[in-house]
Amino acid sequence: MNSKKLLILGGANVHVKVVKAAKEMGLYTIVTDYLENSPAKLIADKSYMLDVKDVDGIVKMCRQEKVDGVIGPYLDPCQRPYYEICHRLHLPCYIDTWEQVYTLTDKNAFKACCVQNGVDIIPTYSIDSPQEIEYPVFVKPCECRGSRGQTICNSFEEVKKAYEVACEISENKKAVIEKFMENASDFTMTYVFAEGEAHLVRVGDMHFKLKKYYSEGVISPSCHADIYLKNAEEHVLHMLKSLGIKNGPVFMQGFVDGETVRFYDPGYRFPGSEYDSMLKKVCGVDNVKMMIEFALTGCMKNAYWNIHKDCAFLNGKIVVVFYPNLRDGTIREIRGLEHIEKMEEVIHYTLRHNIGDSVRATGDVNQYLGEFNIVAQSREAAAYTANQILNALQVMDDNGRDMVVRPPDGEKYFNNWFYAYEK
Repeated sequence: MNSKKLLILGGANVHVKVVKAAKEMGLYTIVTDYLENSPAKLIADKSYMLDVKDVDGIVKMCRQEKVDGVIGPYLDPCQRPYYEICHRLHLPCYIDTWEQVYTLTDKNAFKACCVQNGVDIIPTYSIDSPQEIEYPVFVKPCECRGSRGQTICNSFEEVKKAYEVACEISENKKAVIEKFMENASDFTMTYVFAEGEAHLVRVGDMHFKLKKYYSEGVISPSCHADIYLKNAEEHVLHMLKSLGIKNGPVFMQGFVDGETVRFYDPGYRFPGSEYDSMLKKVCGVDNVKMMIEFALTGCMKNAYWNIHKDCAFLNGKIVVVFYPNLRDGTIREIRGLEHIEKMEEVIHYTLRHNIGDSVRATGDVNQYLGEFNIVAQSREAAAYTANQILNALQVMDDNGRDMVVRPPDGEKYFNNWFYAYEK
């Protein structure tokens, strides 16, 4: 491994762990994106100012550098370039066909594939048939990330405006109109495929809202895991295998509507969070190093042959990916991190914003201060820790105002949050 070079597509925070893991394996790391000082670039052995979509430029650079493997398993914009770059360089790629990556990055193509394979989806409407729309509806870009361009609409006038905005933001200039699943529970799951065998590594409940309010996050394992395994898993796996998927991570998000899971978003990658760090701590499964090994060898089977079939249930632990939200303002000081670092249940945190950054009320992930990762023995302990994190944090703006958004009664709020779906 010491003579091998690994290219990481994208230098965002979520790829810092990829660079660190590669260095632990003795690899020479190269990071490329269009940003001067993206976090992963700052710790890589070498970096380039090449946008991940500049396939020609990256292929040329890889040949000059004699790159041995390419990876970018956490960011949606990297998936199509990853496929093209690897196949042009004849390097290991877990995506075998264009159909696979297109279906799992385009929301309309994904919905069509679901319908064809008996996987339930959210009722969808056409902008050309306004008489058929039942309100409220949810309008969003067809190809986008970070919850951008999403709007709840209660009339066709609102739909037209939201649809125009969503199309403008979308990579393919298309938008989706769905039934607004206001009272349904948000659910996510992740598989890792190894030589055709699917390993379930995550089931979680997502507490996300369109309008950023208080705090957000994902709690694993999901309270709805039994509903998914009983009523949806067989159809989901049939669909993914019908696409010919043999290797790599696949995640899907959906709403639990009674006894039905209605899916709305896929990804041929891992979700962009630090869940991997907690999975490694609790179950000993190192997704990052396994994906790096595949990038260099093309072999996934050896890495996953001994994963416990109940890995996604985390040996009875509760794992939380927690995102405190901020009001708009410019950050002058961040207090409380030293106290949070001493909390036994907090195993890792990453800041999205630092001193000097300006935060705006954009209604998307840019309002997150960062990601705080909790591993606890119970839901009660996890709720207590999330509340303690929020109590410890102070993010002061230029006017001496605390930018952290807090609920009126944190203890009650988080207890409701963590037990929302339990009877």
